[in-house]
Amino acid sequence: MQPLQPVKTVGIITKPHSERARAVLPELLEWLQARGIEARCDQETAGYLSGVRGLPRDEVPEGTQLVILLGGDGTLLSAARAIGGRNIPLFPVNLGGLGFLTAIPLEDLFPELERALRGEQRISRRMKLRCELRRAGRIVSQYEALNDIVVDKADIARMIDIEARVDDQLVCLYKADGLIVATPTGSTAYSLAAGGPIIFPTVGAIAITPICPHMLTNRPVIVPEHSVITLISHARDEASYLTVDGQVGEPLHHEDVIICRRSPHELCLIRPPRLKFFDVLRLKLKWGER
Repeated sequence: MQPLQPVKTVGIITKPHSERARAVLPELLEWLQARGIEARCDQETAGYLSGVRGLPRDEVPEGTQLVILLGGDGTLLSAARAIGGRNIPLFPVNLGGLGFLTAIPLEDLFPELERALRGEQRISRRMKLRCELRRAGRIVSQYEALNDIVVDKADIARMIDIEARVDDQLVCLYKADGLIVATPTGSTAYSLAAGGPIIFPTVGAIAITPICPHMLTNRPVIVPEHSVITLISHARDEASYLTVDGQVGEPLHHEDVIICRRSPHELCLIRPPRLKFFDVLRLKLKWGER
């Protein structure tokens, strides 16, 4: 357990177009107000309320001691980018479907929030990746990912060539639909769907998973968390695409270099004290129980 610092202001980030969010938000704001806690909302949240001014999502965490998320894992990834390098815990309430990361069900919102304010919640520190896109020797973009960094094809029905290196050692010249570099948190996302391994969240490792490789012997590889992973796109201009957490990115040029390494920042994710990692796997992946 890790107590929160005294909470005077919270941020609220919400999934767009959610009737469940629209229904619960007035009660949540009243609950916070009764405890003397101020709320800062993003523009999606403000759209559900009358007389509330919304802020750009990146500005919501500023000056807060806790960020409440109402949504699914996709909204959580967006909220993680908004928090950036700030050491602010994220309280994720599941309004979506699968919800590997948003493990708090809506019906438990208020009792779990009360426990969090009393310091009775676990805080899971999740590794993030930092990626630099270099073009002709110059850094043109930088991103941070909670789940994964992906280089995949932009054309229909055409594989791409990707060179992968780990700490200057050549791993493989992949001919595939793409390549995923995933954190332990991201191991249950796109990487899992592509046949990658499930990595326990506290294991210091990064997974490199090919997407539909031409050679069936190209298998996922796990490397230490402090490895520097270099990907070189040998596809023609704009035939491949860099995607970060499935939400942001840009087209790549021939011979673009993507350098991935562990970020100095982590995401502080609040987890229910009784819910363990394998409980989530059994629930979400429908694993059988004896």
